Amino acid sequence: MNDRMPNAFAAGEHAAPAAPSAASEIEAATRRLAAALDALEGAVERRREYDRGSDELAARIQSLGVDRSRLANELDGTLVRSRELERTNREIAERLDVAIETIRSVIEEDAS
Repeated sequence: MNDRMPNAFAAGEHAAPAAPSAASEIEAATRRLAAALDALEGAVERRREYDRGSDELAARIQSLGVDRSRLANELDGTLVRSRELERTNREIAERLDVAIETIRSVIEEDAS
């Protein structure tokens, strides 16, 4: 084994900054790739959240549409029933008027 340091360091000289080595370039590229992958993961997660929110909103809108249809049908049924009751009420009022007139005419005949 050689216990000696390289010549530049042994003499106390400082080595001039060398051009980036292939290893440091690969390391820098790996860091950039990792950062890009992290950013992509974040973007994918945000998109998933957005899609989940969109799906939930679509489900709520669908549910509201179903409720609206149900309520519209109930309202139509209620309107039909209301019209039937109004018609029945008018018929009863007419019959009562006829009955009252009949009773009045009987009373007037008995009074005369």
